Amino acid sequence: MNFIDKVLVDVKAGDGGNGSVSFRQEKFVDRGGPDGGDAGRGGHIIFRASRNQNTLVTFRYQRKIRGEDGQAGSMRNRHGRNGKDQFVDLPVGTVVMDQEGHILADLATDGQEVIIAKGGRGGFGNAHFVSSVRQAPKFAEKGEPGDAFMLTLEIKMIADVGLVGLPNAGKSTLLGSISNARPEIADYPFTTIKPNLGVVDIDDSTSVLIADIPGLIAGAAEGKGLGHEFLRHVERTKVLIHLVDAYNDDVAVAYQTIQDELKSYKVDLTDRQQLIALNKTDGLDQDIIDHLMSELAKVAPADAKIFAISAQSHAGLKPLMFAIKDALESYIAEHPVDEEELLPVLTLTDMSMAWRVSKAPDGSYLVTGHRIEKFASRTNFDQEEGVVRLRDIMRKMGIMHELRRQGVEVGNTIRIGGAGEFVL
Repeated sequence: MNFIDKVLVDVKAGDGGNGSVSFRQEKFVDRGGPDGGDAGRGGHIIFRASRNQNTLVTFRYQRKIRGEDGQAGSMRNRHGRNGKDQFVDLPVGTVVMDQEGHILADLATDGQEVIIAKGGRGGFGNAHFVSSVRQAPKFAEKGEPGDAFMLTLEIKMIADVGLVGLPNAGKSTLLGSISNARPEIADYPFTTIKPNLGVVDIDDSTSVLIADIPGLIAGAAEGKGLGHEFLRHVERTKVLIHLVDAYNDDVAVAYQTIQDELKSYKVDLTDRQQLIALNKTDGLDQDIIDHLMSELAKVAPADAKIFAISAQSHAGLKPLMFAIKDALESYIAEHPVDEEELLPVLTLTDMSMAWRVSKAPDGSYLVTGHRIEKFASRTNFDQEEGVVRLRDIMRKMGIMHELRRQGVEVGNTIRIGGAGEFVL
């Protein structure tokens, strides 16, 4: 299966059904009253985090997500059925963003659900509008359209520890040596073309999730090589293991190259706790190992811990594993979990009561505003009584007063956003 970790999807919740205009027509019932039923709402689009998903490949060719429309109301006060909600399973760690890059939801825990697009409300039938002064209403509401958005889905792996380093530093070999992961390993750069995850049991009480982040080279933060596509997976890690190949011409330069990329990324990743591991030291004299470690110490932070290991022969891995445990415990102590941070960041709909009136060059008037446009979207402009009701709502909101103040006259056209228009 291909690893796809960023896609653009077209989401459209179901539209609400239309309310019914109906009057009782029963034998032996004189002058039956209105009995048009209300319609059902459209189905929501609900994103759900699932540990059984690990890629967004499903959306590579199927990028449209649609909710079911609500059914229309009918005679005898029958309520239309609500549209079925559409559940979409996404990998744990998926971030949902709008076109401007704002985070709308962060699916960080297995089973977490969020209504990302709300179905449109069903329209009221004419029976709903019966009153002492309106005993036989001949109008009903249309259903509201469901929310529609273009969204970006992006996986950011939730791992405790991230492995970083230049190509061929031995990240995949290390992950395979200490965990249950079986990554592809070969003796050429960019063997790893997708992040790999492995669970590491450090002791009887401690297990950690480690991610191998592939393909970092100089310029990765600006898009060179493969690394830029995968730096996002480092964002969630608590601790980084920086692997340096002992056979590099200059280990200090190799270390600094990756540090520069971590710092240049859109989120400065150098603030993560970091352990430095000089890899492939089996077969080297101790004097050479000591020299290489001293070279690394010159460019590493003063408090950085440096280990000499061999991922291939497992030499020096045990001290590194316990250092990982200590670093994670330190991180957890310094960053207690705030449950509120796990809640989805919502939402996509502005519920403002604000509205605005402006005069167009052609002499018509444009009224905009979330609430009034919602009312207008439910109005059937072919039904005179429905338009009268909309005008009553505009009067109560103060919109008609503002129209008169701006010089509206009988015969002028009034447009309500893109929902419809009527002549005063």
